[in-house]
Amino acid sequence: MEQIVRAHMPGLVARVVVNVGDRVQKGQEVAVINCMKTELSVQSEYDGVVKEILVKEWDEMEVGSPMVVLDVE
Repeated sequence: MEQIVRAHMPGLVARVVVNVGDRVQKGQEVAVINCMKTELSVQSEYDGVVKEILVKEWDEMEVGSPMVVLDVE
């Protein structure tokens, strides 16, 4: 089953810290959003494997924008 990690704040993607194929755990940082000169961690809500990365550095995010697709058990 697929689950999508979404942006929780508006801002710009500062960096993506996972790669396709990486195993992530619930609560693990997958990306960082820069909002008003503050870096905010985006964490996975699921245990799973990164299937697809939908964003790149400096992409503009809105609340709820999809960022990372996970294959979850």
